[in-house]
This record gives sequence, structure tokens and C-alpha cells, in this order.
Amino acid sequence: MNVSAWKQKDTWTGKEFTLLLLLEFIFVIVVVKYGVQSLYLSLFSNTLYSGTLTGLTIAIVLMTGLYLIALRPKNLSWKEVGVRSFSTKYWLKIPIWLLITIILSVAVVLLTSLLGNSVDNSKTESLQQNINLFTILIGIISAGVVSPVYEEIFYRGFIYRWLRVRLGMNWGIVISSLIFTIAHFPTLNAMPVNFINGVVFAWAYEKTGSAIPGMIVHGVFNTIAVLLTVTG
Repeated sequence: MNVSAWKQKDTWTGKEFTLLLLLEFIFVIVVVKYGVQSLYLSLFSNTLYSGTLTGLTIAIVLMTGLYLIALRPKNLSWKEVGVRSFSTKYWLKIPIWLLITIILSVAVVLLTSLLGNSVDNSKTESLQQNINLFTILIGIISAGVVSPVYEEIFYRGFIYRWLRVRLGMNWGIVISSLIFTIAHFPTLNAMPVNFINGVVFAWAYEKTGSAIPGMIVHGVFNTIAVLLTVTG
């Protein structure tokens, strides 16, 4: 595929887009985040473990849905949703995008803290109360590896690309970032940071045509957040 061809066309219709949004906002949020997570919590009595298993379940659900709804019916490979190489010149941009993500996120946290917002949630609180090598590794694998991989493929590789082809770059970035933000419900206090991150990650995809740079920035950013949580 030409480096810019994905920006002009794809083989999907509104059907695939709608079905995958329904999968996210109906099945994942209602069934997984409430029903399945409650089951995990009752089994382990630990919000870190239940949250980690919930994240893994969401990853499996969304990646399976993406494959069965958008890729397999049209005989498409994972390259169509950003799992592909990118120009080596962008390796130098990745640290810059990471720095931008950190600076903007810190600024948003500081601004929203003036309104009483906090970035703490049940998973971070549980991690802080049970700090050991095992829980730190769980936090890093969950937030720094699993989440960045499936989220960049789903939200940038498919959602952003679909919107980019039809609405252009600006609206594609804004709307895909809003979808990415809302998908983190019910973690309301982290939503401003999620939106900023969504914008930067979509920009990385826009420039490279690959989800991998976004995965790297996303993963390092989340890993730093986990380490700050356990040392804070």
C-alpha cells in the first residue's frame, strides 16, 4: 500500500463502523465493564486484578470483533488497520510525540485539578495499597503493553482511518479522540488526558500510516504513569 493511500479510500461502509461502535459502547461498556468486571471482582476481591482481567477481556473482544467484522469478510490483513512498518525517519519523532503527550497531559491535569479533579481511580488506589514487584509488573503489562496495542489498532487503525477517509484529517482526529475518550467511561476523571492522548496518537498515525509509533508513545506514557503511581 502507498504510504498515503489509506487516507483516500478503504473498502468499509457505515455498517462496519456502526457495528464496531455498538460492540464498544454497548457490549464492552455494559456487559464487560459492569457485568464481567463485577464477576472478576467477586472472584479475586482485588480491583487491580479484576481491572487487569477486564482490560484483557476488552482487548480480546475488540480485536476479535475487528477481525470478524472489518477484516475477515473482506479478506483484509491487519496491515489495513495499521499493523505495518513505517519510515525510519519517524523514529526520531517518537520521543518528541512522547514529550508532547507528557507536557500536554500534565498541563491538563494541573488545570482540571483546580476544579477538584483527580487522576486516581480504583485500579491506581489498589496498586498503591499493594506495591510489590508482581503488582508493578501487572500494572506495566496491562497499561504499558496490552492497552496500547489493542487501543491503537482499534481507535487509530480502524476508527481514525474510517473517519479520515470520509471527513478529513481535522474532523477525523477530533471525533476519533472523542470516541476514544468516551470509551474510557466510567473513568471520568481521566477523560481530559485521554482526549489529549487521542489527538497525539491520531497525529502519529496520520504522519506514519502505522499504529506502531502510537503504541510506543502510548505504552511508554502509560508505563511512566504506573511508575509514578507506585512511587507517588
